[in-house]
Amino acid sequence: MTNPVFCAVDTADKDHARALAARVAGRVGGIKLGLEFFMANGREGIAAVAEGGVPVFLDLKFHDIPNTVAGAVRALGACPYDILTVHAGGGSDMMRAARDAARPGAKVVGVTVLTSMDEDDLAATGVIGTPADQVRRLAALARGAGLDGIVCSAHEVAAMRAVWPEGFFVVPGIRPAGSAVGDQKRVMTPREAMSAGASILVVGRPITGAEDPGAAADAISQSL
Repeated sequence: MTNPVFCAVDTADKDHARALAARVAGRVGGIKLGLEFFMANGREGIAAVAEGGVPVFLDLKFHDIPNTVAGAVRALGACPYDILTVHAGGGSDMMRAARDAARPGAKVVGVTVLTSMDEDDLAATGVIGTPADQVRRLAALARGAGLDGIVCSAHEVAAMRAVWPEGFFVVPGIRPAGSAVGDQKRVMTPREAMSAGASILVVGRPITGAEDPGAAADAISQSL
């Protein structure tokens, strides 16, 4: 990826998503579309946003039994995506099934610990240890299942890069210095995250909520 910044377009409005994609075209490495957009617009909506040739990170976080996940990934058909997410917590068989069903050339990455969660949140679900402990466990599963990499916060990426040098690390929770944290709990600046070993950075509201999203994207890229 020549530009590691991916803009998270979190909206159900297809026209708004297309307009945002047009405003940041050439200024980011790609567009991230998630469940909110997909549930409202489906495969046709993804294709509409991708019309300009922008790489698409399809963040659907599949998590079900292996057969169901494989069927869901196959059901995407010709939907254009370059990166696809599954929950690493679904286990090795599920991740292998997703990998085998994905479109040729697409990267499949395992979501480890959401950046909105901290140690207390993990404990409430019965997971003992720090987010870093859980990321390490799930990263080992993802690597063993043949995935391309993982999604983790910038706080864990340096340790993961050290043990998985060829891994593809997607890092959300990116906030330029001075930006509001919002509902994120484990955040870092773009430059810090890249220095720690991120492959791509997922940036949402600091770009999409700016008066000039294109200029905001430029500023983040230049900070790297």
